[in-house]
Amino acid sequence: MPPLVRTLRQRDLFLLFVGSVIGSGIFLTPGLILRQLGGSVGFSLLVWVAGGVLSLLGALTYAELAATNPEAGGLYCFIRDGFGRIPAFLYGWCLFLVIASGSVAALARAFTQYLAEIVPLSPLAKTIVAVAMIGVVTAVNVWGTRKSSNLQNWTTLIKVGIIVILSAILLSLGRHAGDLSAALGTSQHGVGLLSSFGLAMISVLWAYEGWQFGTYSAGEVIEPQKAFPRAFLFGSLVLAGLYLIAVVAYLVALGPADATASEAIAASSVTAVLGHGAGVIVALTILVSTFSASNSVMLTAPRVFYAMAGDNLFFRKLAEVHPRFQTPAAAIVALGVWSAVLASAGKFAELIGGVIFIGWIFYGLGAAAIFPLRRASEGRPIPYRVPGYPWTPLLFVLAAAAIVGNAVVVALLDPAQFRNLAIAIVLLLIGFPAYFFWRRRSDGPHSPRP
Repeated sequence: MPPLVRTLRQRDLFLLFVGSVIGSGIFLTPGLILRQLGGSVGFSLLVWVAGGVLSLLGALTYAELAATNPEAGGLYCFIRDGFGRIPAFLYGWCLFLVIASGSVAALARAFTQYLAEIVPLSPLAKTIVAVAMIGVVTAVNVWGTRKSSNLQNWTTLIKVGIIVILSAILLSLGRHAGDLSAALGTSQHGVGLLSSFGLAMISVLWAYEGWQFGTYSAGEVIEPQKAFPRAFLFGSLVLAGLYLIAVVAYLVALGPADATASEAIAASSVTAVLGHGAGVIVALTILVSTFSASNSVMLTAPRVFYAMAGDNLFFRKLAEVHPRFQTPAAAIVALGVWSAVLASAGKFAELIGGVIFIGWIFYGLGAAAIFPLRRASEGRPIPYRVPGYPWTPLLFVLAAAAIVGNAVVVALLDPAQFRNLAIAIVLLLIGFPAYFFWRRRSDGPHSPRP
């Protein structure tokens, strides 16, 4: 399998980390979290801090794994080397069918929805725009990793800049700063408060989800032993800071009561401060944000399929590197085509969003891989050791288990969500015969590693 060229610097990895996470969540989720906590400003801010801390724990854990084994595929390789080829294949299988492709499709749909607030679009035009957006990010990523990373850097800087500027405007012009102290407490106590806090934590962790995509490109990072720990640490801190500033800005602009009631808190905040005509600013921000997030998925996820094909556990074509562009072009195009199919499916793309939670099974498993991999490397130097071991990875594994457990409980209580859970289980079960199919095709010099 031809190697990929190491072209991503620490700065690129940092901006990729930040850009992968900031999609549309910070513009919508804060109101939901306030409602889940009964309008408590204090506990709302606490849950955002706790979510940032847990994400930091996972990021530092993955930084050790990526620095120790900077191989294309990242998380797939962690699971493969820690627990074997079957769970690793199942992750790659779900990543292709649902997690990465479903994310790109959902982001493309969100892109068209917010574009329609600026330019009227028919349902057919929305589908065409969604597919065209996917086509653009696919073409850029085939063209070159360096070019795609440059695009990612600029779009990330733009959306971070807009968030900072909007937050500053809301904080300076908002008139409800004095109302926050009265809403710091909560009327909930005991088990009820703990349950609400746990439910809000699930929502916050969803808003922080996406940073692990950076590990997929480990085979293209220059000096990964230094780049991953620094980029993941600073990326986690910057994200937590941005999120906290934005949430406080929304509260100052709207006040606790209106912020709790808002379904689109960013748009409501900007409208309250700058008037109805300013809603286009939020729409433009989310356009840039969703485009950047979809590009980050296309920049990283195909490296997993490239690694799977290199292990002869996927289509061999996907292990090829384009002779001119030095990218896994076939893997990128395959993800782009399947994402476009899901985006065109409309309601099916929405259904896919309901089963993306299965990714958290593997995110937790990837972090847990640090334990067997540490034992296997005993006596050998490790370039970076996660601080607080073993509690740092263990807490993240428990958080991932809580997300999956909550999704299962919700599915058992909600018939619509139960359908999504059933689909997720079917996808996993189909992965087993698919694995043995590709394993039987393994022979000669391309046989999978033991």
